[in-house]
Amino acid sequence: MAAGGPSALPGAPSVRACAVAGGRGEVDKMAADAAVAMAPAEWASICEKFRSALNLSYVESKKDPETEPYRSKYSARELLESIKQALGSEEAAAAAASAASEGDDDDDGGAWERVRAARLAAVEYELGVNHTDTQECSAGEEHLAKCLQLLERHRLAPECVSLYIQAQNNLGILWSERDDIKTAQTYLESAEALYNQYMKENGNPPLDSSEHLMAEQEKLTDQERSKRHVFEKVYTHTLYYLAQVYQHLEMIEKAAQYCHTTLKRQLDYSGYYPVEWALNAATLSQYYLTKQCFMESRHCLAAASVIFSQAGQVPSAEDSETEQDQQDLRQRKAEIARCWIKYCLNLLQGARKLLEDNIGELDPDRQSELKAQQKKEEDEKEKGRKKAVLFGTSDLCDSILAMEEKVSCVFPLDFKEAREVFLVGQNYVNEAKEFFQVDGYVTDHIEIIQDHSALFKVLAFFEDDYERRCKMHKRRIDMLEPIYAGLNPQYYLLLSRQLQFELADTYYEMMDLKVAIGNRLEELDSHTIKKINSLAQMAIKYYELFLDSLRNPDKVFPETLEEDVLRPAMVAKFHIARLYGKLITSDGKKQLENMQTSLEYYSFLVEYCEKHTDATQAIETELELSKEMVGLLPTRMERLRAKLSTFT
Repeated sequence: MAAGGPSALPGAPSVRACAVAGGRGEVDKMAADAAVAMAPAEWASICEKFRSALNLSYVESKKDPETEPYRSKYSARELLESIKQALGSEEAAAAAASAASEGDDDDDGGAWERVRAARLAAVEYELGVNHTDTQECSAGEEHLAKCLQLLERHRLAPECVSLYIQAQNNLGILWSERDDIKTAQTYLESAEALYNQYMKENGNPPLDSSEHLMAEQEKLTDQERSKRHVFEKVYTHTLYYLAQVYQHLEMIEKAAQYCHTTLKRQLDYSGYYPVEWALNAATLSQYYLTKQCFMESRHCLAAASVIFSQAGQVPSAEDSETEQDQQDLRQRKAEIARCWIKYCLNLLQGARKLLEDNIGELDPDRQSELKAQQKKEEDEKEKGRKKAVLFGTSDLCDSILAMEEKVSCVFPLDFKEAREVFLVGQNYVNEAKEFFQVDGYVTDHIEIIQDHSALFKVLAFFEDDYERRCKMHKRRIDMLEPIYAGLNPQYYLLLSRQLQFELADTYYEMMDLKVAIGNRLEELDSHTIKKINSLAQMAIKYYELFLDSLRNPDKVFPETLEEDVLRPAMVAKFHIARLYGKLITSDGKKQLENMQTSLEYYSFLVEYCEKHTDATQAIETELELSKEMVGLLPTRMERLRAKLSTFT
């Protein structure tokens, strides 16, 4: 988390918006009266120094050479120290008036003390930020703590509240960077509580921090303070930092709530960079996916796409932006596209879980039941949930809602609805691949291809026609095999294993479909038999490649499998056993060989689980069927041997 400069300065970062204006007429009058305590020339000199210090800190420092990265910061520090010294002599001159007031803020003495404290606190605050920016965090902490100490009694006063919250924000940042998240949480939650208390008891836009040392004629009017929303931006940053703190503390739901509120407030108060905002909204959408909140996820993604477009079209090579700028913009666009892919994929997979029966096929009765209740339920949910999640003003909302209409947020319940979601996902696959090409982005490119394959896989679930289903799986093979063939497992072992297993599963599924098609025929023809055997052998090939990747350098299969590969390895063994049982041959001896191989793989599962009882839970169904086959296959093999012996 980083700090920034006063928003009144051009080019100041938005991450740390400064304290904001507000105040009432008497506040300005008190400040004017207080300035009289100094000679006009001396006060003008202090104000000019403060302005120069801010300019050095937040404008000129960006131009510093790499060899002297803090040159302007150090110059600003010298000015701030001299201002502090001058205000210190003012403090001594005002001590009598302060003592006479006996701390009563309602008389002139108390008002003068408040103004004096705010001036000194503004300088301490800038010194605190200056030291933390130059990596002198302990000194920075001291100045920020001094700022709070000066303002403590007056923290709810309009001329003090914004500065106080800013100091707390920066202390929250400082402690989080020290990995003391609990202390950071304390400061930030205190800032949040103070904002809420001030808004409840007063509510007027408070004085901007830069106004404490500003010539009277340069100060903001009440109307200007309202329009700038600086105080609201300060509070928005409090929420932004709290979102990060809660994420560090693994309070994920609360972190998401604060992130969502931050994004909404950034739009409301025009305090954001389009690309950064869009990426944060797209990231938040992925949290909502984990909670199956598809309406909220879609809204975040639609808002991300609309706001990203504010950054302008992705530039061409002829434009004035640097090549790196162009590259960054294209990458961010592709990253948002990948979030859309995940949205479409999760929506389709969620629908599949609702609709599938105990053997993984679409349940027509469940489908009819869900269709009947879906519209009524979603209408009610939309009314309630939309109130809480909408981003932006009316014009912006219209653009976001138009974007949302391009894809549903309710589970698709038939092939037509599923295909509409699939096509949106596929468009974003193509968009993401434009940037994340295999040359330079191997891992990202393969992950996008895997998502594309997964989109085809889940779409096939909704297809009734087995032949068309097979063609969809063939599309998966066609996109996965070339990628796998060009991958070096020495450098990409995990990806290589994932592709081996997915290719094996895809061939396995195609084989099952061809068997189902063959079962509808009166008699299997040679072409169908050849196709079934070919698919089975390809599935076996890729399962074996996956299992071989688990062997040690001496080609020995591990006695104990790691937890992350236990289930995949056992499923691969189980499927190979079943595949050998599906191979069709008229050669009796070959049948016996296949049955023997099948028995060996089934036996492996049973024996492994006898030695490693903790593995049983991971493969309960496969283990139960393996035990059954270990009991049945020897008898079947004996019968086949007996049958074959009568012909010899």
